[in-house]
Amino acid sequence: MKQVMIVRTDLKMGKGKMAAQCCHGSIGSYKKASPDKIKKWENEAYAKVVLKVKTLEELTELKKMADINKVPNYLVVDAGRTQIPTSSVTVLAIGPDEDEIIDKITGNLKLL
Repeated sequence: MKQVMIVRTDLKMGKGKMAAQCCHGSIGSYKKASPDKIKKWENEAYAKVVLKVKTLEELTELKKMADINKVPNYLVVDAGRTQIPTSSVTVLAIGPDEDEIIDKITGNLKLL
């Protein structure tokens, strides 16, 4: 079991901004997961991985794949109070779910 956060690198967010956006995504996706998945993930040390994409289009395609595969996910849309414009889509969180299921969606992405 794991959860992944996928960060858009084209936005050039600072490290702290990226961390905050990943936290928003993690909580948002967690809230959408079934109680069974949450319990199993909690028993496996809450594994989290942060990956990267270069464009909004890549992120949108990954969201579609997660939706098709019925994997809990959450798209973070920034309020625009600090580094980036209002309504910028910054992060896609996927999971928690089985490693094999998430890897089908994100297996070709690189670590941030």
